Amino acid sequence: MGLAFLAAPAQSRAPLVLLTDFGTQDGAVSAMKGVAYGVSQDLLVSDLSHDNPSIFAGAYRLYQTEQFWPKGTVFVAVVDPGVGTPRLSVVLKTRTDHYFVGPDNGLLSLVAERDGIEGLRRIDERINRRPGSEQSHTFHGRDVFAYTGARLAAGVIRFEQVGPSLPPQSLISIPYRKAQRKANTLSGIIPVLDVQFGNVWTNIPKALFDPLQVPLGAPLHVRIYHRGQLVDDGVAPYERTFGDVAVGKPLVYVNSLLNLAVALNQGSYAAAHKIDSGPDWTIEIGKE
Repeated sequence: MGLAFLAAPAQSRAPLVLLTDFGTQDGAVSAMKGVAYGVSQDLLVSDLSHDNPSIFAGAYRLYQTEQFWPKGTVFVAVVDPGVGTPRLSVVLKTRTDHYFVGPDNGLLSLVAERDGIEGLRRIDERINRRPGSEQSHTFHGRDVFAYTGARLAAGVIRFEQVGPSLPPQSLISIPYRKAQRKANTLSGIIPVLDVQFGNVWTNIPKALFDPLQVPLGAPLHVRIYHRGQLVDDGVAPYERTFGDVAVGKPLVYVNSLLNLAVALNQGSYAAAHKIDSGPDWTIEIGKE
């Protein structure tokens, strides 16, 4: 029997998408890509974001982006302050047929909650670890996650070959306050900023806003809190897009994720009002 009969046939290749907190000033991201291309030079490797300041920010960027990628896409997500500790290295498969490779520290929980868990496996590092990296304990992004993710995306291994199965309920979650409506007021959090432009994004969906039947141009009362303390209190009209108000004027609009957001036309609302983002930043938007 020839060796061809002993090797598992390669599956079709899938995109490999990288998210980290490494930044791009040093060689860390490039090293991860090098490991991936070492598995297969035919891979399509793409960057999601490498400037995620926290586990929550990384989790939301995954949540924001992954739905636009085709089925089978493999995401390697590394915001991992517990690297080298007993925290688990896992691969999550969602019911939308996306794969997420990373630490089990809450980073994968938002996509898991929205899309559902098809399977969860612990990475068996005896098999799925970059050869020769056994003495390295602080760069699992390169040695474990990029290597395993590339092998999965290239079809070198199947999901079942990642490692032992874990119960879906064991996946660690991060605190996440869902949007709510009480009478004519909506409340939620500011998960991230539209950082390039300073727009304040919320997790309040358009579907929750629509029943208020607010016409375009109508004023809305906006209150923003940090850890329960009011830091911004103002009024802005509900408009379709930025140019519907004068330069420098505020507006409430529906962003590209179909959630409510607050902005200044050709200005930074976040900078002007000293607003940041994260689970301890909350917002209320109500009819005047």
